[in-house]
Amino acid sequence: MIDLTIGDDFFAEQFPLSPLDDFMIHQTPDPVRVSWTGDPRAYERYWMIAHDAAGEVMVATGGSIYPNLDRAEAYAVVVRDGKHTSVRSFRPLGVDRADLRVGPIAPQIIRGLREWRYVLEPNEQGISWDLTFTDTTRQVFREPLSDSAHGTPPGRRNDVTAGFEGFGTVSGWVEVDGERVELGEGSAGTRDRHWGTGRGVGGPALSLGGRLHVGTNGNAFVPLADWTLWGDRVYYPFGHVTPGATKVLKPTRRLRFDPDTQVFVEGVVDYRLVTGETRQLHYERIGEQTAYLRCGMYGGTPDGDIHQGSYDGPAMTEGETYDLTDLRQRIGLRGLDEHLCRVTCDGETVIGVYQTIDPVAFEACTAGRPGWDFL
Repeated sequence: MIDLTIGDDFFAEQFPLSPLDDFMIHQTPDPVRVSWTGDPRAYERYWMIAHDAAGEVMVATGGSIYPNLDRAEAYAVVVRDGKHTSVRSFRPLGVDRADLRVGPIAPQIIRGLREWRYVLEPNEQGISWDLTFTDTTRQVFREPLSDSAHGTPPGRRNDVTAGFEGFGTVSGWVEVDGERVELGEGSAGTRDRHWGTGRGVGGPALSLGGRLHVGTNGNAFVPLADWTLWGDRVYYPFGHVTPGATKVLKPTRRLRFDPDTQVFVEGVVDYRLVTGETRQLHYERIGEQTAYLRCGMYGGTPDGDIHQGSYDGPAMTEGETYDLTDLRQRIGLRGLDEHLCRVTCDGETVIGVYQTIDPVAFEACTAGRPGWDFL
């Protein structure tokens, strides 16, 4: 085990070595601390969304490290009873890339590809949690999404994203303003682990003339009993007879939006699989159970316009609470949004997440973009 109680100063005289170099895990002649690329937008990222069995409590969390910028950041969100509370924390990355703690946000990898423990310690925003996420679906490596001939600016190699995703069960508790809610049987979630370059790292200053990436068309994350939908892939439980994953082609969407905010409310989406099958899913948002990921720095924070990887100051923790019953506050939060929904397919109803970029999805339907229409 790595002794995480030893600070960076202890290892400073051993640069560029770090504690991970004592493990037999090297893939290149370089020390682990040395990134595979000199691109300042190189990143490693985790992300997780979970909810209780009734969908009354929703949490979202994620964190990133940027080895070429010497930065680490993380965020945590709780949505309950019309309140949306966020915590964000930042620190220099330092020597030990195995240390995932950033301020009060302190996840732990218990068993790789099988179990994480997500801990949010008490903080000024009044939210905390201790959640165990146990993977239930087979993770499949996602090949790099790149095109070496069409980077930005022209002539530059395109950005690369790789990693894996999955679903799992969740147990533990979430506390909001001193009230603790247990997440027991039926509590579940989805998570991913991605790494690469780009993905909006550094905000406008490092965009190289390209689009600030907060997603393209949105995604869906739905854990049905025998198969799961994660964006453009169908994943299966461990041990399932279907090997690997099944590719999902471009969906056909019919969506309904809140007329005042142009934020997603309901949808019927047809997914055509590479096998020739079509699956139709009906999404119904649960109240105001939406995690607005601008509070997680996707596209810039609502009040401070901090983008992922852009904060370059001293260690800091901040946060805020928004009243989701207030129309003006909901409008101010729109962006990459995770909507907790009741999802029905072939008579089976589960809780899943429909992700939109609001109000871009509304605008796509208004424009009659292929595959987009109003419900």
